[in-house]
Amino acid sequence: MTRDKIVITGIGAVTPVGDNVPDTWRAVVAGESGIRPVTRFNATGFPVTFAAEIASVEGCDEASIREELVELALGEALAMSGNLPYSPDRIGVCIGAEAARPALDLLAREYRSGGGGEISEYVRNAADAPARSVAKRVGAKGPCTTVSTACTSSSQAVGEGLLRMRRGEVDAMIVGGVDALVGPLMVTGFSLLGALSTRNDDPPRASRPFDIDRDGFVLGEGAGFLVLEREDAALARGADILAELSGFGCSCNAWRITDSPPDGRGAAQAIRSAIEDAGLEPNDIGYINAHGTSTPMNDPSESRAINQVFGEHRPYVSSTKSSMGHLVAACGAVEAVICVQVVRHGVMPPTINLHNIDPECDLNHVQNTAKEFDCEHTLTNAFGFGGSNGSLIISRWRPPGD
Repeated sequence: MTRDKIVITGIGAVTPVGDNVPDTWRAVVAGESGIRPVTRFNATGFPVTFAAEIASVEGCDEASIREELVELALGEALAMSGNLPYSPDRIGVCIGAEAARPALDLLAREYRSGGGGEISEYVRNAADAPARSVAKRVGAKGPCTTVSTACTSSSQAVGEGLLRMRRGEVDAMIVGGVDALVGPLMVTGFSLLGALSTRNDDPPRASRPFDIDRDGFVLGEGAGFLVLEREDAALARGADILAELSGFGCSCNAWRITDSPPDGRGAAQAIRSAIEDAGLEPNDIGYINAHGTSTPMNDPSESRAINQVFGEHRPYVSSTKSSMGHLVAACGAVEAVICVQVVRHGVMPPTINLHNIDPECDLNHVQNTAKEFDCEHTLTNAFGFGGSNGSLIISRWRPPGD
């Protein structure tokens, strides 16, 4: 049975290297870094004193920063897609996000004090607050869902939006993710896990996926959104179609909370599922935007997964986390936006700071310098704490009959 193509008609992003999609794209292609000393709090005495912050976004807490990030990135995506001529109850929302820390702190305080606090403050900080905000802004009265699977959150949110579209539940989906975790608690927590880079003397070169001298990821913040429609409806209203969202796969490692299986089997399962879902073969994939966190365990695991799936076929691979850090719940959506730009512009952004490739990360790297490449199909991976895996296929859109 032939199924409708689901296309992307709007994209928006706010990242540590750009306040919008064009600026972010220019920066990652140029190999710029958005990693610098922390300004959100006084990091003196902390084991890690740098992060990938968004300088133009101000706020005194995670909730206000998230709200501003959503407003900016969503506004860009909606402006690009134009007016959606669908009934409000046929427009859905699915956002990847996690509870802002103040929400959990508030619950703890209320428990200790016996209640009496402001419930509105908890609601503002809750995990589903961004999705509710998006629905209100768009006037969307269809399904409104939050996915909270750590670093895989927004990748799976985009995938869930694709599935709802295919099932005919909605005529349009607003999908994406947001996160803003640069604060004392998260820096301390991830440091205690040994997950963060401690290259305090050289922040711009701290995120170095697949490099043998990597020592951990860099905590970042940001937001990314995509507008999904059916191809026939988008064409009928004269929308500018940017790319096709052609495949989605997900899996669970059922392994350890913070580690990926060394053999990469869970990630390989998600990658295979996404390729099969798109009706493609591994040889069709030209570029992979890797999860590539720059941690000692994740990078070899993902490399083995890629090599398991693709064998002798060697798609180009890069990790834009080298430029913008790890955006946690937002990374999957932002990196999907990057893949849209790859198929549109025929350029693959590099992994920067990749000077000594780890032999355990034997991939066809786009190393330090962007590469022009006419790419038909791209893959983007996201793998989260707890073992969740999500892979998306973004394909170049070709008009019917082309």
